[in-house]
Amino acid sequence: MKESYIKELQQIQPNNPILIEGLPGLGLVGKIVMRYLIKQLKAQKIAYLYSPHFPYFVLVNKKGNVRLLRGTFYYWKNPKEDANDLILFTGDSQSQTIEGQYEITDCLLNYAEKNHVHTLVTIGGYRMETSDKPKVFVAATNKTTLDKSIVAGATLSSSGSPIVGTAGLILGLSKFKKIVALCLLGETRGYIPDPLAAKSVLEILKNTFNFDIDLDGLNEEIARAEKMVTRLQAIEEKRVLQAEEIKKEDEKKTTYIS
Repeated sequence: MKESYIKELQQIQPNNPILIEGLPGLGLVGKIVMRYLIKQLKAQKIAYLYSPHFPYFVLVNKKGNVRLLRGTFYYWKNPKEDANDLILFTGDSQSQTIEGQYEITDCLLNYAEKNHVHTLVTIGGYRMETSDKPKVFVAATNKTTLDKSIVAGATLSSSGSPIVGTAGLILGLSKFKKIVALCLLGETRGYIPDPLAAKSVLEILKNTFNFDIDLDGLNEEIARAEKMVTRLQAIEEKRVLQAEEIKKEDEKKTTYIS
């Protein structure tokens, strides 16, 4: 394999589709959002994206079978007439090279163009310590779409803030395909999976594009994540106290020669 390519499992004829992308990143926000959407909507798998720019190892399943790392496209047919169908894209990893980031993004955009996608949404995390409900920062290539997200509760991303990886490149390169692109970044601590940030993003997403999805299924996952944070904080506090005690003992043992 010398370059990225898409292996289609089935052809689709989507109605006015929106493509939503979420790959692993800070707090796994994009990955959690996509996993939840795919499960709740019962979206069908329609294509794989393979690339030599993914990490060089294979995944082993419970039966001992192996497969390459890949991205996967899913499709959801909206039952409402004159409503947006969804194409969902997630994967095992982001590209490990700068060239790969551009190549994979271009591959994704070509697939979007082929399926007449008019709007692309990228999902990611925004590193920030927060004890309240995570904010969702937004940037877009189109003012109308940007304003809709702000009305839905998103916060305008500050000027000069870089959006790294596939989530950012899609915004930059989508203009060449004349596709409107929107990026939603949920506030997250970043060091553990963050379903609370994912829920905040999903709320903005559903309110921006007016599709129905129950978000209560994330509550149990959020509770588990908060317990993990509490345990980690307790471990860190204990470590700090132990370090202070060791420092005090060392100071007592110090002798001075005049």
